[in-house]
Amino acid sequence: MRRVLSITAVVVTALLLQSTVFADLKLLGVRPELMYLITIIIAIIEGPREGMIVGFVGGMAQDFLLNQPKGITALTLTLVGYAAGLARQYIVSSSPLMPTLLVAAGTAAGVAFYQVVASLLGQLSEPFSYALRVTLLTALYGAILTPILYPVLRRVTEGSRPTRVVRF
Repeated sequence: MRRVLSITAVVVTALLLQSTVFADLKLLGVRPELMYLITIIIAIIEGPREGMIVGFVGGMAQDFLLNQPKGITALTLTLVGYAAGLARQYIVSSSPLMPTLLVAAGTAAGVAFYQVVASLLGQLSEPFSYALRVTLLTALYGAILTPILYPVLRRVTEGSRPTRVVRF
């Protein structure tokens, strides 16, 4: 139960920060996507199952909170969380740069997928050059924030794991 509450607190905090503080902090006109960052980091630490769950819950919460088309963000984050969790299983490097690269690649793929699906559903009508710029800058923003948030999320997830009691 403690695990569910801690991850729920992380998701709610990310949504509140994204809708208040980070709504005004823009890098060349693009704001960070904290739910992509949270989903990918949780998937890296915990695996594809937890990445999918956090992605779906966080995506649905973001869709409803920010009044976006319902389900597109949830679908995108579910796929991104699963893919990031699977990718981490096959990476043997323990480099501290690896989470940053995974977040950048996952965010770029997720934002591109979101834009394709949204444009197919008639929700976006931006030119390709704008979509490419948003994708790359959002990935860069995620990569910049990863070294700050990765240790915090790792500590939260490791601290909320259930302890096993050994009985003799």
